[in-house]
Amino acid sequence: MTIWTTVDPITNLALFASLTAGMHRSERRRIAGRASLYAAIILVVAVIIGQIALDAMGIRLRSLQVAGGLILFVFGLQMVFGWINQSSASVEKGRDLAVFPLAVPAIAGPGAIMAIILLTDNDVYSVSERAETAVVLLVVLVLNYILLLLSDVILRIIGRQGAAVLTRVMGIILSALAVEFVLTGLSIGNWATPHH
Repeated sequence: MTIWTTVDPITNLALFASLTAGMHRSERRRIAGRASLYAAIILVVAVIIGQIALDAMGIRLRSLQVAGGLILFVFGLQMVFGWINQSSASVEKGRDLAVFPLAVPAIAGPGAIMAIILLTDNDVYSVSERAETAVVLLVVLVLNYILLLLSDVILRIIGRQGAAVLTRVMGIILSALAVEFVLTGLSIGNWATPHH
């Protein structure tokens, strides 16, 4: 469930639908395929060498959590205020929507990378448990890809305005999730818990 939540296929579908609304169906399919492939490569690499790389660089998981939360927050703000412009993003030289913002940070975002590293910690989980996590990850990525392909149908149902509204709502949720990542990373747990 953790992997499903952090990869978040439903939010990815809304983002993909809004970013590719003005594109031809074949172009949307191509972007969906490339974004899913890039995200799979990034997350599989995180499974294999994530913990080792962090240990070698002296980076603690809490630091990754705070940095990831900050990046996610900026991305959430971009979604809320409509700073992600699909027409300029698709034609801007050297910019590929499949890489940014779809593969990273939407599908293989800081939350997903962090979750994968935590769920495949060499000191906590056996090889078979880490392999099981990798299989679950691949299943979630395949489901995410299928939902991206269905975005054509979703676009017909909700329209461009609906996609814009959905993207802004998801941006608010993403920003709130980012704040939680930062607070957890800083060990500020119950900062807003009401006292009875």
